[in-house]
Amino acid sequence: MSILTVNGLSYSVKNKELYQNASFNLNKEDHMGIVGQNGTGKTTLINILIGKIEPNQGEIFWQKNIQIGYLDQHVEMDQNQTIMEYLKTSFQHLFDVEKELNTVYEKMGESMTDELSNRAEELANKLTYSGFYDIESTINKVAAGLGVQKLGMDKKISEISGGQRAKVILTKLLLESPDVLIMDEPTNFLDKEHVEWLAKYLKNFEGAFIVISHDFDFLNLITNCIIDIEFKQIKKYTGNFQQFMNLKEENRKNHALQYEKQQKTIEHLQQFISRFGAGTRASMAQSRQKQLDKMDIIPPAKTLEKPNFVFTSLPVQFGTILKVEDLIIGYDHPLLPPISFKLESDQKILISGFNGIGKTTLVKTLMRQIKPLGGSFHWEQQAKIGYFDQDLEWENPGLTPFDIIKKQFPNVDDVTARKMLAQCAVKGKIAMQPIKTLSGGEQVKVKLCILMNTKCNVLILDEPTNHIDVDSKAVLKEQLIKWTGAIILITHEHNFYEGWITETIKINKK
Repeated sequence: MSILTVNGLSYSVKNKELYQNASFNLNKEDHMGIVGQNGTGKTTLINILIGKIEPNQGEIFWQKNIQIGYLDQHVEMDQNQTIMEYLKTSFQHLFDVEKELNTVYEKMGESMTDELSNRAEELANKLTYSGFYDIESTINKVAAGLGVQKLGMDKKISEISGGQRAKVILTKLLLESPDVLIMDEPTNFLDKEHVEWLAKYLKNFEGAFIVISHDFDFLNLITNCIIDIEFKQIKKYTGNFQQFMNLKEENRKNHALQYEKQQKTIEHLQQFISRFGAGTRASMAQSRQKQLDKMDIIPPAKTLEKPNFVFTSLPVQFGTILKVEDLIIGYDHPLLPPISFKLESDQKILISGFNGIGKTTLVKTLMRQIKPLGGSFHWEQQAKIGYFDQDLEWENPGLTPFDIIKKQFPNVDDVTARKMLAQCAVKGKIAMQPIKTLSGGEQVKVKLCILMNTKCNVLILDEPTNHIDVDSKAVLKEQLIKWTGAIILITHEHNFYEGWITETIKINKK
């Protein structure tokens, strides 16, 4: 049974058409993933479904009385509330029932009536059967699964980081247990163990959900259908992510075979018509022409634009390029015990540890953006660093990617600037739009374009895969494997780094 029906959806933004007369449905049992290359309109589609954006054409029908829960990572939060107090608001309707019950008890103390007694019994049963008296236990169970409990349930919202805040918001959404969950990149701030917990939770979720994620192992575990946005079309596939990929590849091969077969038929018909059109076999040629005119022509397969990230390392002498000794990081107070390690000139190091522990603070300290609280670190003079910051923040978000490249590399001419962006699959109108209007993946590609053209022999990469599509991720991985300089990498995607990282540095609070 469909709880959501989308008919004839068309939408354009900034003269870019995202969807053209697209239709699909969400059934009660659907665990749906949304996939597509960066910039195809995955997040925009979600915003249309929840009513934040009006489509140019088309109709969105939700079943009546359906409770929809949306993961809004920008929702306003009471900064003075503790994490536990904030999560308890998921059950506000039950606290309202308790308040009414207490009022009824007060009235019963003044004057006992059958009406009051019956109402009290009704409200008390509602609280019991709704699990009201186990609320804190329920909260702690979900909070532990997503790593929120480690933060301290008595900690105020004002005291937690952006990534920790996102986990708290996700916890609240799951506790509300709506009929339909709608989530855009729910795993971005989760550690491996918490991603696994969320995957198990969603796999067993009795309602429907729609999820955007670039973590394809996660999608593979939780989905039973996939929405693929490609070439302005939205197509629904049955099965998990891997089954979708297999079926899509099979469809492409079948299309290529049918196209090639038809092209040969067309060629033979045209040759016959050309040879016998004016001779004794003209009537047969006319018959062939009619056959050709009636033919439903199969178009050639469309190809997707893939980036071509290429990083060229500056020469460097073999040896230790970074030495960290008893480094203490933090802002007002230390986040971690003293950290010590070395980075060799050809070494590729992964910095691991649960989200919010201080991995980003560590690399920002090494980049001298944050002053250390103690200890020391020393970069060799030959070290030339290229840094990828995970935050999609721009000094001037009104500038276009073209403007940004020209400002970053003032000696580059206009044609070269466009070529640099095109190599990263940022071309045409996208290159001339304000950076703030681009998708997260497109913005990442602009940042990678800057990094590609920065002369360096050390790469520091903080979550470079968070927003990019499967093709871009594969190209980036391939190029980092080829990179001959040093790398310090932070990522939660083990499939991205497995097989080429030479050492892992685990940081923890012990």
